[in-house]
Amino acid sequence: LPHNDIAAQICRQAGLVDRSLSGEPPKAGHEAHKSEGGDQFAIVFAAMGVNMETAHFFKQDFEENGSLERTVLFLNLANDPTIERIITPRIALTTAEYLAYDCGYHVLVILTDMSSYADALREVSAAREEVPGRRGYPGYMYTDLATIYERAGRIEGRKGSITQLPILTMPNDDITHPIPDLTGYITEGQIYIERQLHNRQVYPPINVLPSLSRLMKSAIGEGMTR
Repeated sequence: LPHNDIAAQICRQAGLVDRSLSGEPPKAGHEAHKSEGGDQFAIVFAAMGVNMETAHFFKQDFEENGSLERTVLFLNLANDPTIERIITPRIALTTAEYLAYDCGYHVLVILTDMSSYADALREVSAAREEVPGRRGYPGYMYTDLATIYERAGRIEGRKGSITQLPILTMPNDDITHPIPDLTGYITEGQIYIERQLHNRQVYPPINVLPSLSRLMKSAIGEGMTR
């Protein structure tokens, strides 16, 4: 499935919405770095457990379209130590918190692939001989994932904000697998990429029906949608 292509496209097109210009699309590319109101925008991109080809794809794509100028890039390769995969999303979020709450940036954090992170968590748990939970994953995986997914939003009195977009692959396309299942409980929503649509050359292959957001009602309405 084209998770990497979609993630790269989001980095190319992401930007701030200038609400002073009604009906105008969000700023993208170089224009997104600074909006008319002076708000600053940045991206923190963390890839975990990727091979050399994927790492080269991300870096080359960001360099060619200019988005690397506003992106902090963390690349954890598949042959890197497992413990580095576990700390990568936390380092990325710490960087985002500094940019958002100390420097006043509006930060988009993209984490891919959280399934690789969860597999690393299972590997470390097995090495420590901890009691396994569902499918061998540690029983505390829900809490562990929550410590990552909940590091988003705004802080009163600070100008910046953090928007988090974690990406994960479903083993055997099973949405009941512990990783997507627990993620859905924490994030209260998901965008579902379907293999059947991808095989029919639909891009992006988003299946709207299983996609959901329980917080959507708080972010729609006049001035919030276009």
